[in-house]
Amino acid sequence: MIRIVADTNVMISALISRGNPRKLVLKIDGIDSELVISKPMLEELISVMVRDRIRKYVSGRDATEFIKYIGNRMTVVNIKSKFVVIKSDPSDDIVINTAYSGGADYIVSGDKHLTSLRRFKGIKILTASEMLKRLK
Repeated sequence: MIRIVADTNVMISALISRGNPRKLVLKIDGIDSELVISKPMLEELISVMVRDRIRKYVSGRDATEFIKYIGNRMTVVNIKSKFVVIKSDPSDDIVINTAYSGGADYIVSGDKHLTSLRRFKGIKILTASEMLKRLK
């Protein structure tokens, strides 16, 4: 089973557009995979989803349906590690620590702080486009 942590920016993009992040979320449904998320990441996702700039693209009903859809495909893990890796944006460390604590194989992100690392302790860090290519 492939374990994937999708950064909040990927999940929001999957919600509001029809690009590679959405294709990835839909593709994950058809393969032996699992989305891994932590409580802080889930809280961030929900807080971003209700912002006015996001709500102008999707209705509350669509956001709720999206949460239900991904909720059935994810596992919430407790963050046990406390790595400090991204000094210029410490909030990105939540993604890294979620992936490590959750035994993820991949982090999928559009954030340059993360994608520039390419790998962390055996976890590959890819864009949605790169992950789609890898899953083909």
